[in-house]
Amino acid sequence: MNHSRAAIRYAKATLEFAGEQKAVEPVEKDMRNILKTISEYPALREMLASPVVEGAVKKQALNTVFSGQHQVTEGLISLLVDNKRISILNEVALKFIILHEQLKGRDIAYITTAVPLTAEIEKKALAKLSSITDKKLTLENRVNKDILGGFVLRVGDIQYDASIASRLNAIKREFTKSL
Repeated sequence: MNHSRAAIRYAKATLEFAGEQKAVEPVEKDMRNILKTISEYPALREMLASPVVEGAVKKQALNTVFSGQHQVTEGLISLLVDNKRISILNEVALKFIILHEQLKGRDIAYITTAVPLTAEIEKKALAKLSSITDKKLTLENRVNKDILGGFVLRVGDIQYDASIASRLNAIKREFTKSL
């Protein structure tokens, strides 16, 4: 099964269960924290993806890193560990946030840059994106020095990669193809 489809299913189920428990806002806060933490710590991401590390160890590590989380979030982590799907936790958190924002009539635009955006550039980008998509958008800036420059923009399932790293890789592919 495609990881994206599985992540959407887990996210929808978690959102529905959080709604039944009247805990959507605290769970969304947990999901944002999970997303931020996993993106900031590559070692955590590697540990989650590793088939060598046992599920119980992953579960204990996640409960320690994300202590104080809501019971629904704890249940999601336990379920993902039990189903040997903990490697998609980051994607589930992202899909949960996107689905919740869509329920509120908003969408999130993720823009990844090599350096943090200034408030002025963020405001201009948000205005331009809102005019293109005709939706209320929230802009979330992620910093990833590996893209070297430019940006990677993701709104929903659409991604536009204008990073220097991707352009250099394209040039490299063209160069090796011509040899």
